[in-house]
Amino acid sequence: MRWTIKPNPEKAKLENLQKALQVDEVVATLLLQRGIETFEDAKSFFRPSLDDLHDPYLMKDMDVAVTRIEQALSNNENILVYGDYDVDGTTSVALMSSYLRTKTEQVATYIPDRYDEGYGVSFKGIDFAHDNDFSLIIALDCGIKAIDKVAYAKEKGIDFIICDHHRPGDNIPDAVAVLDPKREDCNYPYKELCGCGVGFKLIQALASKEGKPVEALSEYMDLVATAIGADIVPITGENRVLAYYGLQVINKSPRPGIQAIISQTNKKELTITDVVFIVAPRINAAGRMKHGNHAVTLLTEKDFESATKYASEIESYNSDRKETDKRITEEALQQIEENKEQEGFTTVVYHESWHKGIIGIVASRLIETYYRPTLVFTKSGDMLAASARSVSGFDVYNALEACSEHIEQFGGHKYAAGLTLKEENYEAFKQAFEDVVSKTIDKTLLVPEVKIDMKIELAQVNDKLWRIIKQFAPFGPGNMTPIFMTEDLVDTGYGKCVGDDDKHLRITVTQQQADRVVCIGFNLGDKLPLIKDKKLFKAVYSVDENHWQGNVSLQLKLRDIKK
Repeated sequence: MRWTIKPNPEKAKLENLQKALQVDEVVATLLLQRGIETFEDAKSFFRPSLDDLHDPYLMKDMDVAVTRIEQALSNNENILVYGDYDVDGTTSVALMSSYLRTKTEQVATYIPDRYDEGYGVSFKGIDFAHDNDFSLIIALDCGIKAIDKVAYAKEKGIDFIICDHHRPGDNIPDAVAVLDPKREDCNYPYKELCGCGVGFKLIQALASKEGKPVEALSEYMDLVATAIGADIVPITGENRVLAYYGLQVINKSPRPGIQAIISQTNKKELTITDVVFIVAPRINAAGRMKHGNHAVTLLTEKDFESATKYASEIESYNSDRKETDKRITEEALQQIEENKEQEGFTTVVYHESWHKGIIGIVASRLIETYYRPTLVFTKSGDMLAASARSVSGFDVYNALEACSEHIEQFGGHKYAAGLTLKEENYEAFKQAFEDVVSKTIDKTLLVPEVKIDMKIELAQVNDKLWRIIKQFAPFGPGNMTPIFMTEDLVDTGYGKCVGDDDKHLRITVTQQQADRVVCIGFNLGDKLPLIKDKKLFKAVYSVDENHWQGNVSLQLKLRDIKK
């Protein structure tokens, strides 16, 4: 791994913040690295407030969207809430439909079939709306590129409101309202909302027209926090506020569907990481293995017993997902090994039988092994469909845009995207993608990087520091768990490999006269020789706590070790 230490903050700023907050240099440095320079900044960081949420009417088209929904409600129109089949999409649909159902019974939901319709707004979905007399479709987490679909709906007398957060193309669909903070002509102050976050701003705008404060919408914040975690958007600004309050709802009074998922685990209090690794994969599994409708049904169910039944069905989909994911990953790794002579700056693999719902996960797994911009293709009807994943620092969306002559359709973000192309264009696309990446990628990005906040002494790791670090949560992009580096460490002689196949490393370290600290290094078992026989070494780690037989103690979570 590449170790990159972040630059030290300006001395004057550091001293000012230390003085203003009465904190030590370590805490002040961590805060400045996160853009927190004043007492007021620190107050809103450590005590997120719903008052810090922006006025939803600052978003372009919000007033038009609210007016159209109010018209639909007063005219008793049928409203179809339409969303993507992933976590962000299904939570968005659950949020919008359950809110609207407090106003009208004329609401239905629609999640496209991943295999039959593919991503985003579909002609089939619009036909369904037309056949069932829906005059308004609210599309969430999709729609920003659905120019032809929105035009088709208009011909059939159906209006569209789009709530999206993906990058728009050159043209915006001709919908009644297009809510997307990433629109160039949108001056909304915060650009990083997820799809469910944009949906939340719309219900916030609707509620404010009735004079209701944002606190009245707290029951929907568990959905928003789940989407924020799952969609890996920055946990800064509004996302930090919504994630913070959403986690409180998840831990104190979650909706029955989320409570049913949590009750299958032995977790007492969930962090955003738990939401990402426990709640999100199960919600996602419905759309991957069966149909996204199952996730919406679970998330909108009001009866806990019924929700428990749905959650156990989804648990079985998740088990199937794990098995399928493992098998396809093994097949993909074998395919790469067999084509080693073609190795370049990208990883592109294809098999017609691979499960379309799993290829995104497989792409992420391949990056763990080969660390290259990666595409995993499978057959989808008469097309090939792929999931793209990227390495830190490289924009895979831009790379796909540069290959668009070979692609039928694509969309997504900097680090994750999806596309479809004709089978006969596969080889030409594969070559074009390799050419673009090889010419544009900074070659250092092909080595995984660990970003270190600062170098500290082992003696500086104590309970007080840990108590403050815990208040930095929720963690995520833009506010990652603090990472430290300490030199001249020595193992006290108890270092050993643990876990299946001795994959992990467990050591107890000290530095000069500092207290001993236990460390765990997942997947670092092969580093044992570096610490044997009292050799001095340096380590990169985060501070964590270990719960064992009712006792809680500090431990270091190792990221890497070097001699």
